[in-house]
Parts: sequence; structure tokens; C-alpha cells
Amino acid sequence: MTTTAPPVDDRPGGPAGADERLLGASPLRKLLGRPELGSVVGALAVFVFFSFVADSFLQLSSFGTVLYAASTIGIMAVPVALLMIGGEFDLSAGVMVTSSALVSSMFSFQLTANVWVGVLVSLLVTLAFGVFNGVMLTRTKLPSFIITLGTFLMLTGLNLGLTKLISGTVSTKSIGDMEGFPSARKLFASQLTLGGVELKVTILWWAGLVALATWILLRTRFGNWIFAVGGNADAARAVGVPVLKTKIALYMGVAFCAWIAGQHLLFSFDVVQSGEGVGNELIYIIAAVIGGCLITGGYGSAIGSAVGAFIFGMTSKGIVYAEWNPDWFKFFLGAMLLLATLLNAWVRKRAEATR
Repeated sequence: MTTTAPPVDDRPGGPAGADERLLGASPLRKLLGRPELGSVVGALAVFVFFSFVADSFLQLSSFGTVLYAASTIGIMAVPVALLMIGGEFDLSAGVMVTSSALVSSMFSFQLTANVWVGVLVSLLVTLAFGVFNGVMLTRTKLPSFIITLGTFLMLTGLNLGLTKLISGTVSTKSIGDMEGFPSARKLFASQLTLGGVELKVTILWWAGLVALATWILLRTRFGNWIFAVGGNADAARAVGVPVLKTKIALYMGVAFCAWIAGQHLLFSFDVVQSGEGVGNELIYIIAAVIGGCLITGGYGSAIGSAVGAFIFGMTSKGIVYAEWNPDWFKFFLGAMLLLATLLNAWVRKRAEATR
């Protein structure tokens, strides 16, 4: 007499092939599974620390300053985080911000046109930089580190060379008296008072970008594509995910946010120094990593990048309020990067252990 093994239920909701997204989960399991958990814990620790060592840190005016410092990094940390979730890097993001500002300024001044002409030309040119990075990456199959390092070097040279060729100096000419400047400044570099706290408009841009990126990641098909491409590009391609288009779109997202940050830079100070932005790309990546993004891709969140940028803002201004030597800032930033990475790894292991 023979016996037959019972059939295995491999349907999506069955025990053997159960999709974890369809199964119930305890609140603790959901909490441990959030990429930004480690960064939130780190942010609370930094907040408590500077609350004790810096008397002025808890003042409302200080809060507005911290948020502004965080927003200038956070605007770029959001698209960089999405790009890292998609498994790629962009080392040209920092100088691309400066390139965007330079294009706006020089087109407006040289054409003696309304500054909005320069702003729109800058948008097209900056998006072209993003398309260039994406197309070069997908066509050459070279690592994004090499592609964007090349773009970084080219943009650094162009920023300095073209500015000196056109303006005769390393900075652009003033466009503060040109038509359209007040309205452009209102959009990109104004400030508002809320509850007695002066807040820069970049904080609103930052919050809007975080909300938009979170919605894309968690509620859209494109968000699923980003996670799939970053997790395993070959497997994603096999199930019909447009890998090449997804990566190009992610690089265009970085370029778009670089345009926003560049316009803020220009309309805040009226002139732009051609050498600015070098090194900021590492800060954007650090904010994303502190926020829970994996270097290997496929894991992270936009909210985490916002928390990482907030930690940067608290640290950079907390050191000033504590009246410490600012030369120590990079040390603290590096220490936070290591601690946050270790904490994020621990959180992931705990999350996997509860499954």
C-alpha cells in the first residue's frame, strides 16, 4: 500500500508560498521592519545630547535654523535615497546644484532677459545632466561610481571654466535688479513666520518632496520598480520591469531636485561662486545611509533620508550653539555614520529574527 504526500498549498496566500505583505504582523514586527527606525533612535539621541550641552539649542529661533540647515541637505537627500534604493549612486549631485544656479544666473544676465528665462533654461539643462548620467549608465554598463565621478569632474571644470570665460571672475554677476527676481526669490528663497518661528521656504520644498517620494515608493507601481531594480535588476527585468527607464528616471529625479536647490542658492545670495558644491554629494549619501538606505540597494525610505538630514542639521548647528570648535564637525558626522549603519544593521537582524 502506498501513500501520497498531501498537496502543498503554494498559492499566494497559502502557508508555503505566503506573501508576507498579505500576512498579519504585530506592531513590534512592523516597527522593526521600518528602514528609518535606527535613524529615528539616533535623532532622538542627538536631540537629547545637544539639549543638555547647548543652552540655546531648545530656543524656537534655533529650531528654525536647524530645520533650514536640514532642508538644504534634505532636498537632495530625498532623490539620492531613491537612487540608492534603486541600487545606484550619483557623485555629481553636489556640483550639479551649483551648475544649475550658474546656468540660471548667466543666461539671465547675458541675455538681459527676465530671470525666469534663465530659470527655465536651467531646468532643461539640469535635467539633461540627469539623462546623461542615466543613459551612460545603462548603455555602457559601467558602475555608477565611475559614470558619475566622470560627470562630477566634467561639471566641476565647466563650472569654473565657463564662469571665468563669461564673467571674467570665479563668480557670476549680480542679477538682483533684473525683472522677475523678486517673484523667483519668493518661490525659491523666501521665508515665512509660523508661531513666532521664521522658516525658510526650503523647509516646505523639503517636506513636499519627502511626502511625494514616500507616496511613490509605497503607493505606486514605479515605487515597486525602484525596490525591484535595487534588489535584483536581472530578476526585475525577467518579470517585465523596465530597468533602464527606471534608472534614467531616478537620475532625472536627482537632477530635478538639484535644480530646486540651485535656484535657492542663486536667489538667496544673488551671485554664485563657481567652486561651490564640491563634497556635498557625500553629505547627501551620508544622510540617506544614516536614514536606513543600504549601499547595496533595495532597501530604504524617503522618510529615513529626511531623518538623516535632520540629524545633520542638529549636529551642524548644535556644535555652534555649544560653542565648540566647528573643526570637529566632520568627526561627529563620521561617527554618526558608523553608529547609524551599525544600528540599522542591528534593527534589520532583529526584524528578520521576528519573521
